[in-house]
Amino acid sequence: MNFYFGVSHIMIKRFSLYGFLKNQKYYEPFILLAFLQMGLSYTLIGFLIAFREFMVNLMEIPSGAIADVWGRRRSMILSFFAYIIHFALIGFAGTFAVNGRIPYPLLLVFLFVSMVFFAVGDAFRTGTHKAMIFTWLRLQGRIDSKTEVYGYTRSWSQVGSAVSVLIACSFVYFSNSYVQIFYFSIIPYVLNIINFTTYPKELDGDVKDTVNFNRIMTHIKESFVVIFRRKSLRRLILESMGYEGFFKSIKDYLQPILQQASLPVITLLFAGLAMSREQQSVILIGPVYFLLYMLSAGASKQAHKLVNKIGSEDASARVLWLGMFLLMILLIPGMFLNIYWLMIAGFIAYYVIQNLWTPVFISRLDAHSSESQGATVMSIQSQSKSIATMVIAPITGLAVDFIKVKEIGLSEFWPLAVFGAIISGLFLIGTRNSSKEI
Repeated sequence: MNFYFGVSHIMIKRFSLYGFLKNQKYYEPFILLAFLQMGLSYTLIGFLIAFREFMVNLMEIPSGAIADVWGRRRSMILSFFAYIIHFALIGFAGTFAVNGRIPYPLLLVFLFVSMVFFAVGDAFRTGTHKAMIFTWLRLQGRIDSKTEVYGYTRSWSQVGSAVSVLIACSFVYFSNSYVQIFYFSIIPYVLNIINFTTYPKELDGDVKDTVNFNRIMTHIKESFVVIFRRKSLRRLILESMGYEGFFKSIKDYLQPILQQASLPVITLLFAGLAMSREQQSVILIGPVYFLLYMLSAGASKQAHKLVNKIGSEDASARVLWLGMFLLMILLIPGMFLNIYWLMIAGFIAYYVIQNLWTPVFISRLDAHSSESQGATVMSIQSQSKSIATMVIAPITGLAVDFIKVKEIGLSEFWPLAVFGAIISGLFLIGTRNSSKEI
């Protein structure tokens, strides 16, 4: 990696620092448990996630266009201010909910409003930073290294997640609360705003002197025309909907699985130690999520080697679709019979596959996008992912609650694997001849 020396090395550090700080999401290993602690059902959690994705969906394309014509650094700073407001709102409402000091309808109002701010943050961030990385690579004459460089910087995001798990578990254990860690998440996001101010101006892209509604709408229209006229981009957008939309919908179900699995572990190893349910969950969530993120970091960093070994990014994507399909088939009986070790190992493997898939996918998407429309095309991709999540999340929540009430199987989570097998199977068939078409 000779491109990590000199000035290049400084920018790689800044890109990596962004990912490290961005993933200091101390609430993430406990987000589903936090909502359950507030009194929400899986169904309502699913609809809350769907609303979040709906709002992201509304804001995604104009945010990408604004980033392309107004300036990507400004968009990133705005994004992180919105995230900070989201953390403050959900932390405030959750704290009162756990203590029984807020009416349930008012709690929902706070949660849904907080998701609006999350959507603003996500919409102005997603795709924008990737476009900045690819702009820098083009300016450096190193665009051929995009899979390697993006995979490297993404690996630091996963390292950040691993570190955040250790900090979050310590905080949950000593505070005995899943909710208050939302406040703690504000600190690294402030630091990242400072990091953005050190980015060179040329990474803003082709910034216009003035921004107006007509210019933004023209930019959006041109990007849509490119996507719908180019078959390869349409295929990639659909792939993103299937893979990442499903992943975002089910990834946090690992948390209640780990919480349930921790009970026999506590009984066996810590029988004489009095611990709350929140403290018990830390026993498995900490080491499992740390391992998960470290393996994901390694997978993201080595994604380019998979491409080199298989021969092309499109062929690599099909191999990863096959991996997801086989994994979900294996998880169906494991979840139905409530085999904890198999469910946990399956989720870890799913995270690893996803972190191999993402750098490969982003590189494929950039290869079919122009420099001037980079952030907008990636925002359209992110919007399509949000649409898929918006549909899948409530369905999976309803299915899990239904199975739990009807007591079909030894675990209520097996419908997740069924959905995953169907989705990956359909895309595996549909992408069989994609290399010939692309």
